[in-house]
Amino acid sequence: MSPTLSLSRAEPLAPRQCPALVIAAPASGQGKTTVTAALARLHTRQGKRVRVFKCGPDFLDPMILSRASGNPVYQLDLWMVGEDESRRLLWEAAGEADLILIEGVMGLFDGSPSAADLARRFGVPVLGVIDGSAMAQTFGALAVGLASYQPDLPFSGVLGNRVNPGRHNDLIRDSLPSSIRWYGSLPRSAAIELPSRHLGLVQAAELADLDVRLDTAADALSQTATVTLPPPVTFAAPSLSPLPPLLEGVRIGVARDSSFAFIYQANLDLLEQMGASLVFFSPLADAALPEVDSLYLPGGYPELHLQALAANGSMIAAIKAHQQAGKPMLAECGGMLYLLESLSDAAGEHAELAGLVPGHAQMQKRLVALALQSVALPEGLLRGHSYHHSRLESVLEPLVRGDCPNDKPVSEAVFRIGRLTASYIHFYLPSNPAAAAALLQP
Repeated sequence: MSPTLSLSRAEPLAPRQCPALVIAAPASGQGKTTVTAALARLHTRQGKRVRVFKCGPDFLDPMILSRASGNPVYQLDLWMVGEDESRRLLWEAAGEADLILIEGVMGLFDGSPSAADLARRFGVPVLGVIDGSAMAQTFGALAVGLASYQPDLPFSGVLGNRVNPGRHNDLIRDSLPSSIRWYGSLPRSAAIELPSRHLGLVQAAELADLDVRLDTAADALSQTATVTLPPPVTFAAPSLSPLPPLLEGVRIGVARDSSFAFIYQANLDLLEQMGASLVFFSPLADAALPEVDSLYLPGGYPELHLQALAANGSMIAAIKAHQQAGKPMLAECGGMLYLLESLSDAAGEHAELAGLVPGHAQMQKRLVALALQSVALPEGLLRGHSYHHSRLESVLEPLVRGDCPNDKPVSEAVFRIGRLTASYIHFYLPSNPAAAAALLQP
């Protein structure tokens, strides 16, 4: 768990230093997560303490990276998380780690804010991952382009992914100018690649051979990579403000199983730091709710477990009773889908579900929405993001709709029924602790 947000000290806090890299790429699909995980596992096996972060909103990559490093993975983002909170997270990690790795998002310069923006803001050098499977000397041109496109970007070097050992590796390595460091390469191998499904990588808990894959990747990387650490980065001390115990004594039931696993570790930390006790339960496997004051149903893959969720009638009855008793409930994305009258997957399989939110959702074969979202709730402004492949039809009028800071035409509905708040939006609760507490206070 991250050290508490409520830490306060009378004396000024000192800057901290730690070697760090932003792992970025020219585009999605280049293998950033595989490379970041391989680096984390390689250095961890050498006895180093490695902390890994994910740039931007994501749930699946952090599951893999947490397994690779042995530590929780947190998000960094200049908009959703905010510069001050991102600075705090990096500063705290620098106090306990020998190496900090930050996996980028999309292409290095894509989006606003981008991975390049984050690297520049905190002075963290970039390691570019380039898929070299279909090129030789052109690899060097791509590397030079990444390094020089923005002159003020701290850029360290590159690593080749899906590179054949031997002659291919040598051609790619020798294409680099002396100013760009060679970090090594990974081969194309089914034993290393991480499998995916419609929302991204398969969840870490579902991969029985994940540790074998991570060790295989680390072994392969050690054949071509230098294992010396990059130069240390100085992380400025944050301003720390006390957190009021707004959830003191509140027991919050958090759904957690293979259907509901998309939740920020920072959200859980925040709730505990405000005094809440978290009690985890499984809508798939448990017959009843634990004794709780409030419920938190995060996103996940309910569409993969339709019949099992529908068949657990005692759990649905318990959640209905919780809502009818006027107790607070927050349902995000997959959690909201579970509360609908019905849900159909992309193949047409249909199930009647909890029925607390009027409407039906149909899984689509293509992405429906991907956007950062800011929502002005009665409790206060919260930030987050949406990412879903389903389309919802409901007669219920939204309480409010989200706004996208990047002017994407995505404005997700937030529904309110009594103390139930439901939306496609995955909220980043530390963006407004008081508002988060108000949603879950009895």
